[in-house]
Amino acid sequence: MSEASRSLPSARTFYEEVGGEPVFRRLVARFYEGVRSDPVLAPLYPQDDWDGAETRLRGFLEQYWGGPTTYSQQRGHPRLRMRHAPFAIGPAERDAWLRHMRDAVDSLGLTAEQDATLWGYLTMAARSMQNRWPDDAPGDLSLS
Repeated sequence: MSEASRSLPSARTFYEEVGGEPVFRRLVARFYEGVRSDPVLAPLYPQDDWDGAETRLRGFLEQYWGGPTTYSQQRGHPRLRMRHAPFAIGPAERDAWLRHMRDAVDSLGLTAEQDATLWGYLTMAARSMQNRWPDDAPGDLSLS
């Protein structure tokens, strides 16, 4: 067998390992079940485009974890911080997002290792999107 024809074993992506599209569909649907009625989070989402919000989050997560690249094909580079910059995301918003996402992750029945991998990323992402802190005050940003 020539070197060129020998195939290497393929590594499964996390997307494939956890069950692919059906798992990410369940994750995001469960997450948005909570978000739609959350008094802190619901106002931050497009009230006339919940389906679009679900599609975008699902597409992003699927791509991030090794699934289809549909998100980038449709929307370009994720630029998550830039896309979230217009929204005031402080500790209350971050924690509410994490609460609903924790419920969604728990509903999947992942192994402990899969759960830790997914949850580690989600908590890092939630902290990264935060753009308001308790000591932030509107108005003058000067140090004088």
